[in-house]
Amino acid sequence: MSLALKIALRYFKGRNSTQAINIVSWISMGAVALSTTAMVVLFSVYNGLESYVKNMYTAFYPEVKVSVKKGKFFSLDEQKRTQLTQIEGISHIGISIEDMALLEGHDHQKVVRLKGVDNEWFKANEMDRFINTGTASWPQEGLDIPSNIGVDIVAEMGIELDNNFQKIQLYYPKANASFAGMDAAAALNGMAVAPYASFRVQPELDGQYFLVPLKAAQNFFNAGSQISAIEIAPSSSGNVSRIMEQVKTLFGPDFEVQSRLEQNRTLFMATEMEKWMIYGILSLVLVIASFNMVGALSMLAIEKKIDVSVLKSMGAEAKTIKKVFLNLGMLIAGAGAAAGLVLGLLIVLSQIQWGWIKMGEGFLDAYPVEMQWPDFLVVCITVLIVGLAAGWYPAAKAAKQLMIFKDE
Repeated sequence: MSLALKIALRYFKGRNSTQAINIVSWISMGAVALSTTAMVVLFSVYNGLESYVKNMYTAFYPEVKVSVKKGKFFSLDEQKRTQLTQIEGISHIGISIEDMALLEGHDHQKVVRLKGVDNEWFKANEMDRFINTGTASWPQEGLDIPSNIGVDIVAEMGIELDNNFQKIQLYYPKANASFAGMDAAAALNGMAVAPYASFRVQPELDGQYFLVPLKAAQNFFNAGSQISAIEIAPSSSGNVSRIMEQVKTLFGPDFEVQSRLEQNRTLFMATEMEKWMIYGILSLVLVIASFNMVGALSMLAIEKKIDVSVLKSMGAEAKTIKKVFLNLGMLIAGAGAAAGLVLGLLIVLSQIQWGWIKMGEGFLDAYPVEMQWPDFLVVCITVLIVGLAAGWYPAAKAAKQLMIFKDE
């Protein structure tokens, strides 16, 4: 242990300082501790909210999505499909076709996103977690075309899921159809489907999406055997980057291969930006709180001017004196940070265990929290930098003090 650190520890643990300096030092440590606690708690809350949002969007935003850059639909030949299945690390490959369609209800109409999917699509998008009624798969082929509908569409259109005799009518423009001078109904494809199941993901999606079997949607859209997307689920999240590179090589430049983040970049970036904006605000609060530390160290430097003179007379260099007060600033900041980390950790763990901070009815029961160890590292580094900056001015002043001795 260096001489400067030993002296700093002696000053930090000492009780001979004037009462005012002790009070200011404790206030400084308390301010650092509270700022650190706030950072840990809010980071954990934003991590929890981010994970919750990502989980909500897994149903219609797969880990990897392949789509054509130009146009709506494209053809997937058997050779490419076979090559795709041979890529290591892929768990499920779902096929889908999607476009807007008109849904006709008892008393009004609604435009929905009609999505035709195969049974593998349900597995690739983990839809079993979001099924409200029915199952996350299509039944064996029968006379009726089954449908899986968002719960908000069900409620808005008055669809009776337990009514086996109800038929839901959908419309889509025929290819190259012209509405001028002819009956509008003749320019539309119609499809009657039976309510089979419903899903509940989140309101934005529950009020938009209407699922039907892939072949039924292809016929309805006049698309033949074409599709609009290939949706891939990897066997583990660590394989995503490698799988994307291999899929890009397989399909070439005319296709777009996107990760879940890239498919909904705006939403995820907004969530991440909010987190770092809060970090910036709390860092500013920490900087303001560090002024107490500057005052405490400045007062201590004045009080210890005789000690500084003795050290200089014994051959201590100015940089050694400077290190003493820099180390003291780091010790005050470090003690506050340690207390804040422990308190923040206890708050987060108690929220995970008991969920005592509620969000209110109509949403999550309690605030979701999730600890990520890199956040703790960021908080520690921030606090130590602020502590170092706060100690710089008093340390520089103390190092410039002249040797002063008084005869009693």
